Amino acid sequence: MIPVDNIAQLIGDTPMVRIQFPEIPPHITLYGKLEGHNPGGSVKDRPAYQMISQALKRGDITPETRLVEATSGNTGIALAMVAAAFKLDITLIMPENSTQERIDTMRAFGARVILTEAAKTIEYSRTLADEMVANEGYYMLNQFANPDNYWAHYHSTGPEIWRDTQGQITHFVASMGTTGTIMGNSRYLKEQNPAVRIVGVQPEEGASIPGIRKWSPEFLPQIFEPERIDQILYVNEAQATQTTRRMAREAGIFAGMSSGGVMHAALELAQSLTEPALMVCIVCDRGDRYLSSPLFAQTP
Repeated sequence: MIPVDNIAQLIGDTPMVRIQFPEIPPHITLYGKLEGHNPGGSVKDRPAYQMISQALKRGDITPETRLVEATSGNTGIALAMVAAAFKLDITLIMPENSTQERIDTMRAFGARVILTEAAKTIEYSRTLADEMVANEGYYMLNQFANPDNYWAHYHSTGPEIWRDTQGQITHFVASMGTTGTIMGNSRYLKEQNPAVRIVGVQPEEGASIPGIRKWSPEFLPQIFEPERIDQILYVNEAQATQTTRRMAREAGIFAGMSSGGVMHAALELAQSLTEPALMVCIVCDRGDRYLSSPLFAQTP
């Protein structure tokens, strides 16, 4: 590998691995794209770099700008890493029930972390970030409304998937949070082949899965365009947890709960397809930032 000058230059070109669980029909090929191989450990490295680098390029921010962003975890880690690489000041706001690993990682990169009441969810974290922009002179990158979020995937993730499947992909499956991942990949993949099916994954009513969310109408991400999604599948906490554990034990893929949710949905979809298909699902991050949570708290 050619040496680089900045850690952000290592973002992208993540590997794909074939998933070979026994319930996958023989006419279905399923790959997981391992976004935990990004230097910050998640798919959010891509939009974090795109949002910061493009804001600097446009002159929207300068090295003196104080950044603020609400996050459920992975975006915060990615922004903290990229901010450190560009020597920028950043404050991150997140619910207090976020895992300690996530909080500590952000602080290790030099970010200031503000924890909000867990019962108020990330929606209150977003409200507080808005107030800091209005009253304290902060600048918010605003992953929920920033087009650079989905353009990151249009310019990197989508082309990588198309290249690495040699244009044979038939189904793309991803979780829905800010929706940047699914919006950007949908744009790119359907430009290559309109027949590619774009499948989003959301939590069942009442389920809480970090990284997968169904927003209240007033907090729906502005970058979300529902017409770019062909199908939505729903998962619950038990399904996401069980599949995350299976991924580690049966495939050696150590990932977080949202990845388990996506994989569960992909496996259900694979079993429903009667024609040959090549599916790619996004494995969002690494499992090491969940070790203090109940996700992997089980006996052998």
